[in-house]
Amino acid sequence: MANDKAKKPTITNRAKLSTDPYKGVRDFFPADMAVENAIFGIWRSVSERYGYQEYAASVLEPADLYRAKSGEEIVNEQTYTFTDRGDREVTLRPEMTPTVARMVAARRRELVFPLRWFSIPNLFRYEQPQRGRVREHWQLNVDIFGVESIQAEIEVINIAYDITRAYGLKDADFEVRLNNRKIVNYVMHDVLGLNEETTHKLAKLIDRKSKMPIETFEATVKELIGDESSEFLTMLDSQNFEEFVSRMPPTDEENEGFREIREVMAGLERLGITNVRFDQTLMRGFDYYTGIVFEVFDLNPANRRSVFGGGRYDDLLALFGNDKVPAVGFGAGDVVARDLMETYKCLPATRAPADLGLIVAGEESAPFALDIAQSLRSQGVRVSVDLTFKKIGDQMSKASKNGLPYIAVIGDKEVSGSIITVKKLADGSEKAFSAEAVKEIAAHIK
Repeated sequence: MANDKAKKPTITNRAKLSTDPYKGVRDFFPADMAVENAIFGIWRSVSERYGYQEYAASVLEPADLYRAKSGEEIVNEQTYTFTDRGDREVTLRPEMTPTVARMVAARRRELVFPLRWFSIPNLFRYEQPQRGRVREHWQLNVDIFGVESIQAEIEVINIAYDITRAYGLKDADFEVRLNNRKIVNYVMHDVLGLNEETTHKLAKLIDRKSKMPIETFEATVKELIGDESSEFLTMLDSQNFEEFVSRMPPTDEENEGFREIREVMAGLERLGITNVRFDQTLMRGFDYYTGIVFEVFDLNPANRRSVFGGGRYDDLLALFGNDKVPAVGFGAGDVVARDLMETYKCLPATRAPADLGLIVAGEESAPFALDIAQSLRSQGVRVSVDLTFKKIGDQMSKASKNGLPYIAVIGDKEVSGSIITVKKLADGSEKAFSAEAVKEIAAHIK
């Protein structure tokens, strides 16, 4: 009698799974991971040089954290947000600043200010993947809390500058661009007399200026501010800080925003950082930055873009019902860092997986080889043992392809005589050692 039951799927008759990663995320094979670790190493070493401490947090946050900071539209359209089994709405973090603000607010009474903190979180945004932008990336976040003085901006920008130089760039390759939210507010509210809604629209428009035809930009400015558009566009085309200031209406005393720009520029120049310029079109983070904003901009025609940036955000902790805590910080992404180092041919050379490869002639020689390997590892030598027991020539060929600088064959002769002959693959030179001379072998390889 025929079996009417549906045939259960098995490993062999299921549809084959794709080997591609999820759209917009990356696999990190060993060579890729080596680059990531080099970037992370730069971030950590420079941040720690300035006395910053590393912190971390979960990738999961309540969705309301981002609604309060960024708005409903951002949460609904640009984040990975879902309801968990406890009927709580959860978001994979798209940025780290709300998280660190939450952490500082939670222990504000216990913490000793100023805080100098950094982190290297992975972040998630549901957006269209393109060069320099993916759906999951790692980002350095550097923040200083509790300093009202403009010296906080100078220190943080100095860190950003040092990181960019550590990538391998020279001063002529990039510039630090500055603006100030106080200047933006002054121009739009006091000079132009715009309300908050129009101010917000105009700021967003200026932020997109480089991505649209100039005719479209100018026409849209005229729609927003009418008769003032001609004077405003002339102001926006100023070639430097002094020219921009000269186009402002005369006042009895200098606007605080202009004074802060002068102080930051002068402070950075004292530190030897002279590739700095004022950019009145810089509108990054308009919704929550409260003072100086800055970005590091790559000048290479092949990669002209903002490398990273940040600014002062004194109001963010108020989201948690706390008093304001002055804060300055920036973020730097790993995708852009890699593109930058690749553009300037500064990617680190691939490191061999081991310093010494032991070629094992047969399984009976494996215990001796493993003993030697362990002794050398205790001396700081990275040792890989080939346990395939294939032909010696095949094992040597594989070691060469993997870029191992040294090899040693372990067979009956080596086991019985307790002799290790270390061969340098680059020139074929050899040197024999007693198997007990572990320190001498390690010194030779190092």
